[in-house]
Amino acid sequence: MLMLRNKLRGMLLPAIMWASLAAGCALAQGVVTPGAQITAILGTVTDTNSDPIPNAAVRLEGPAGNLLTAITADDGSFAIREVTPRNAYRIDVTADGFAAWNSSVSVEAGEQKSLGEIMLRVLAERTITVSYSPKEVAAQQLQAEEHQRVLGFIPNIYVTYEPHPEALTAKMKFHLAYKGLTHPTFFAFEGLWAGIEQAGHINNYDLNSAGYGKRFAANLADGTSESLFANALLPSLLHQDPRYFYRGSGTKKSRAWHAVMAPFVCRGDNGTLQPNYSQMGGSVISASLSETYYPGSNPGPEFIARNFGISMGLHVALGLAQEFLLPRFTSKDRH
Repeated sequence: MLMLRNKLRGMLLPAIMWASLAAGCALAQGVVTPGAQITAILGTVTDTNSDPIPNAAVRLEGPAGNLLTAITADDGSFAIREVTPRNAYRIDVTADGFAAWNSSVSVEAGEQKSLGEIMLRVLAERTITVSYSPKEVAAQQLQAEEHQRVLGFIPNIYVTYEPHPEALTAKMKFHLAYKGLTHPTFFAFEGLWAGIEQAGHINNYDLNSAGYGKRFAANLADGTSESLFANALLPSLLHQDPRYFYRGSGTKKSRAWHAVMAPFVCRGDNGTLQPNYSQMGGSVISASLSETYYPGSNPGPEFIARNFGISMGLHVALGLAQEFLLPRFTSKDRH
């Protein structure tokens, strides 16, 4: 038994040594089987400006239906490895917003085949349409004017500081008149003016509380009638703008002339300068209506002409104040 074991040892030991030596030689020479060779397809996906397209999908489909895929990196590059050599493949590249790209490709065993730069064209041009609505812009400008205040609390809504103001609609003109006639400062001003009239014995009302009340009511009637006719009704019918358009540039003489002429020349809704029939007509109508409630007034052209002249003179003074004085004390809220 011992002799048999020694005999087998003598036969196997050389065989094991020869096998180990052969494996060592093979490793030393770098010999591998063809199936272990790495075959790959490389490339970079860009747009027509050669800018890389990340996250593009690369799809490699073989004749037997075998499928390999890859996603491009941030620099647009991709690599599909372990490709079976000597097969014809269809390669498809797709990306959002771009037209698909496809081709056919084959590789040899162990080849690192580069497809170079694969350019994708934009699928469709993107068009941005900007619409301009004069009515919407006018509404925004009007909203800014409603926030204008002299000394922080007195509305100054009938002046626009916009360099390119849009025309107001009829609804906006009536809205401005409503805002002006319902603000507390309107009643406060007419009440103060009634007190000044009573102190100066202006108009033939009694010099007592009842007389003050009548003066106050008459002033409210004057202000309401003129505002409705001159700032809302006539401007809507005649398509004229009731606001004062602040100039703010040019010589003082040209700016003063602009302010003086504002009650007589206005801007139409079409942007052209026109005789200010709205303001002049509103003043005449208001003066005519005042004949019915002022005591001792002498109805007729003289009374109407006098009140008309007073009204237009006040608007000239207001225009000069709007051009040179009030902007310094008016807070503006541009939207």
